[in-house]
Amino acid sequence: MSSQICRSAAPRAARSLLSSYSKQCSRSISGGRAAAAATAVSLRGFIPSLASFGREERTNASRAWISGVIALPAAAYMLQDQEAHAAEMERTFIAIKPDGVQRGLIAEIISRFERKGYKLVAIKVLVPSKEFAEKHYHDLKERPFFNGLCDFLSSGPVVAMVWEGEGVIKYGRKLIGATDPQKSEPGTIRGDLAVVVGRNIIHGSDGPETAKDEIGLWFKPEELVNYTSNAEKWIYGVN
Repeated sequence: MSSQICRSAAPRAARSLLSSYSKQCSRSISGGRAAAAATAVSLRGFIPSLASFGREERTNASRAWISGVIALPAAAYMLQDQEAHAAEMERTFIAIKPDGVQRGLIAEIISRFERKGYKLVAIKVLVPSKEFAEKHYHDLKERPFFNGLCDFLSSGPVVAMVWEGEGVIKYGRKLIGATDPQKSEPGTIRGDLAVVVGRNIIHGSDGPETAKDEIGLWFKPEELVNYTSNAEKWIYGVN
């Protein structure tokens, strides 16, 4: 009876492994990763053993096939996942405005980004000139409040930062909240810490192109740091 169970279970196990393996290979190929090519070559080497697996499950060849199916994809897809993780990293520009600095909210704001799991890759404190503020708000030049914005941004110290992480541009805006604190949800930075739109304490890039332009305006390339945080494997599941 037990031998019948083993004979019936073995092909099912093989089919299950092959199905999982094929799905992983398809995902790799669609992504165009080098790991997919290596895995496909290895799979061709295992197919002859798979064909006779149901009849010769007790042979050394079958045991070798099982070991290969289990061990090889693990290494290949670990590399693939790491590459995909690196490709999905974004950077955004975040600035704590003079009102946020004067109110002592620097640590509070930084901690919210850190607790989310984003990584700080650049930071400095400076007092922007009026001309610099005009460059920062250049897209609002035709608005009636343009001069007031520039005057305020250049009225005191600003903490300029670059944060890195998956989805940091879009979700960074969610952390910040709506431009008008009265319309910001509780739990957001502006929703919890600001009251009026003219003193909304923080700025964040609103899209990939804006983030690129603002990072380039506020920071030199050598001021941006590249490093791997020890927390990343716990945040993204990359080991």
